[in-house]
Amino acid sequence: MDFDLTSEQQAIRDTCRDFAREVVAPAAEELDRESKFGYDVVRQMGELGLFGLPFSEEYGGAGGDFLSLCLAIEEISRADTGVGITLEAAVCLGASPIHDFGTKEQKERWLPDLLAGRNLWAFGLTEPEAGSDAGATKTRAEIRDGSWVINGSKQFITNCGTDISAGVTVTAVTGKPNGGRPEISAIMIPTGTHGYHVLESYRKLGWHSSDTHPLSFEDCVVPRENLLGVEGGGYRQFLHTLMGGRIAIAALSVGLAQACLDASLAYAKERRTFGVAISKHQAVQFKLADMAMETELARTMVYRAAVTYMRSGAETTDEARMLAAMCKLYASEASKRAADQAVQIHGGYGFMEDYPVARYWRDVKINEIGEGTSEVQRMLIARLLGC
Repeated sequence: MDFDLTSEQQAIRDTCRDFAREVVAPAAEELDRESKFGYDVVRQMGELGLFGLPFSEEYGGAGGDFLSLCLAIEEISRADTGVGITLEAAVCLGASPIHDFGTKEQKERWLPDLLAGRNLWAFGLTEPEAGSDAGATKTRAEIRDGSWVINGSKQFITNCGTDISAGVTVTAVTGKPNGGRPEISAIMIPTGTHGYHVLESYRKLGWHSSDTHPLSFEDCVVPRENLLGVEGGGYRQFLHTLMGGRIAIAALSVGLAQACLDASLAYAKERRTFGVAISKHQAVQFKLADMAMETELARTMVYRAAVTYMRSGAETTDEARMLAAMCKLYASEASKRAADQAVQIHGGYGFMEDYPVARYWRDVKINEIGEGTSEVQRMLIARLLGC
């Protein structure tokens, strides 16, 4: 069993670590405070090739692998999870479904700009009454005069409202064979399509530097060839998409947990009480030890899940599903504990926005919700155990 990264993976990790420290981190406080999307940061990530990391060179990708993407997301999120989720959603939810299920024509049309970071693509699954319960999807699509006509809404959609957002892939009910379970398909809707409305952005607790909007579709017409994959195959497709997304969110969580440890350790060595640095007090030492242990455990789980996911391919084996659910669950909850302890170690300063741990604490909660809640992950794990 080899736990070492390849030389290429180490180079990607180190490059992203330097980029996060030199470019992302200096911009993070302003982007958060002003709720600004970091166009310049995204442009530079594109120039580094981060949006194309796990994709083949045929369509402009870097020819890397999924673990390399997870390494990049971890390092970027160590500086700003708002920028980290922009990268994660653009690759795992936006470009990956097109790459994995699209036709040659769809790939040639959309992927070059997406993999270069010149454009972003969104993924529309969640609705007011549907997300984890995909069978409750209300968005409908039907064929009229040879085109898809889509009506419905989506919420909490990342990367759909920026100046470089090129479109969204939505899940929609396209039939109900024999009166049974609704047939769900995935359909691509380019930005600017008549009837496609990007509504006002949310006022979020965290992730202020990411772009998130609700969407609505009113008799939104797109060509029949905008179907992604096969008709009725949307459910299987988004399960595969979400599995990769969950591992990537776990990588984001690891990055945030590491940032909490970094900040807390530095502060604890500087802050003095009773004549010594607080890092010498056992109560603080135990907090730091727990943060370090849980961060490393989460990182190891992410790496194993990423490798298993790569090996499983489109088959999405039970082992890959189990590890994806486990690493997402553990890493997100470990990062939540790390952020809580980071604020505690900082004391009153941790409650002040002048210190980055306050931002970490606000940003971390969504890790337990996005890409499947902790409750859903436990449900999936139990189901795979045969319960």
